[in-house]
Amino acid sequence: MPAELRFSRSDSRQSSSARSVAAPLATARWCATRGWPVFPLAAGRKVPAANCESCRRPGHTHRDCGCRAEGRWCHGFHSATLDTSRIEAWWGSAPAMGVGVSCGPAGLVVIDVDAHQQPVPSRDRLLPGIHIPDEVDLMGLANGYHTLAVLAALRGVVSPSEDESTLRVRTPSGGMHVWYRAVDGRAWQCSTGTSTRRALVWQVDIRAHGGYIVTPGTTTPDGSYMPVGPVREPAPLPGWLAQELERTGHLPAVPAPRPVPPRARQAVLAAGGRTGKATRTLLTVLTEVTECAKTPEGAAFSEKLNRAAYTLGGLVAAGHLDQAEAEHVLLQAAEQARPGQTRRAEQIIRSGMSAGLRRPLEPGSSS
Repeated sequence: MPAELRFSRSDSRQSSSARSVAAPLATARWCATRGWPVFPLAAGRKVPAANCESCRRPGHTHRDCGCRAEGRWCHGFHSATLDTSRIEAWWGSAPAMGVGVSCGPAGLVVIDVDAHQQPVPSRDRLLPGIHIPDEVDLMGLANGYHTLAVLAALRGVVSPSEDESTLRVRTPSGGMHVWYRAVDGRAWQCSTGTSTRRALVWQVDIRAHGGYIVTPGTTTPDGSYMPVGPVREPAPLPGWLAQELERTGHLPAVPAPRPVPPRARQAVLAAGGRTGKATRTLLTVLTEVTECAKTPEGAAFSEKLNRAAYTLGGLVAAGHLDQAEAEHVLLQAAEQARPGQTRRAEQIIRSGMSAGLRRPLEPGSSS
């Protein structure tokens, strides 16, 4: 958060929930200037503001929802925006709402240290992947501060909870959010510190792609999220911590390359493209689409599918492909790259094909 946003506390006779904090609208504006998409949290809570009635219906998901396009905040961090007019409208109409940041699009990795009272698990779950011999005395180990400190000590570095170079935020429960910037473009994934599938250390959660973080200044009945120290900017994710996140499975699995659907080649040959030029042109653009399967986000899927549809539209206009066959092949490729997003793919294909049909394309020529 910016230094100019004040996080002063009221006098000690008032409850923690009555502390004076930065106005949510000012916080949301500033986050947007940093390129961090924001969305509203329910007033006095750390969860997203409620969906509209339609979006609360069973089976409804953000993928098929038009609320975001219409300027509503349904579906939590999926509605996050940098649009200043939308931000003004949201917090202008409900100034008591808190502010959440969608971590993935913001390029943030937040280390969420818990201090909850929970039974200590078995040794193999304290520092996943690191053997702790039975002779090591674990007396006194009780929370995420401790396990994170042990990991840092093993690596000979300062624990993130004590890293004074970056933005740190004390949570109402006594935990801490340590904010970092992902600087290498990798899509770090979320995790919980109690998970048996993926965890950095016990009682330390990771907020990254597919998750969100509460901004400093947000107030709940239990207290406020208050910055620690003078630093208000996230520092770059330390190299040692990136290595630990990679070691513990915080990067998406890269699927094996999926071939372009066989119908692609068949469609060109059936349309008379036996010279091979039409086949090569079609396979080139379709391969770009299907290879998006390797990266869940940030692969420019929409642009690549649109380009493929435009190219195939040009081949159709020039008589090298049948339109229905071309649309079918495009949809097959899109389904391989982004399963379950049929409606979105169909819209992109229609738009790209429509534009391409107005410009016949001869294979091998520049479009």
